[in-house]
Amino acid sequence: MYVCVCKAVTDKQIHQAINEGACSRRQLHQCTGAGSVCGKCRNYVTQILDETLQIQPIMQAA
Repeated sequence: MYVCVCKAVTDKQIHQAINEGACSRRQLHQCTGAGSVCGKCRNYVTQILDETLQIQPIMQAA
């Protein structure tokens, strides 16, 4: 699903960037360009980031 229509960034690309080490919205912006044009996706990008970072430590411990 597209998260950032302006830059054609999908949720899969956001998850991939997080899995590769992006741990802030700024880093996701630098990696993907999401949130750099109109900014409407910034809250959703942050939500994906927060949810993924909450799950990752659990997955790494398993």
